[in-house]
Amino acid sequence: MSWKDYFKESCEIVLATSSKDGIPNANIVISLGLIGGKLLVSNCQMNKTMKNLQENNKLCIIGGHFRIKGVVEIFSSGEYLELCMQKSNGYKVKSAILVTINEIFDLDKLAEILP
Repeated sequence: MSWKDYFKESCEIVLATSSKDGIPNANIVISLGLIGGKLLVSNCQMNKTMKNLQENNKLCIIGGHFRIKGVVEIFSSGEYLELCMQKSNGYKVKSAILVTINEIFDLDKLAEILP
């Protein structure tokens, strides 16, 4: 199975962040899929996660046996927010999180896929 299958729309993934002081936080979120090679997630109720991402835009995501590391852009309006609102099954979306993927690691095979 390809790493992309673990991050397709409607899959549960673990999103881990860290504050500027290095205090970790993790949430289970729903992937909204890959758009132009970037991963889209909606912020519906992630208060601590969003605070961390505003202080430190780097994150780590686990889906299946794949680990992604990347940086985020947060959108409170525009195209990505509209996509999140369409795909979030009635949840109130506060913002869109778009992840630029910098590293993909296969935890099962202990092999780096990207860069």
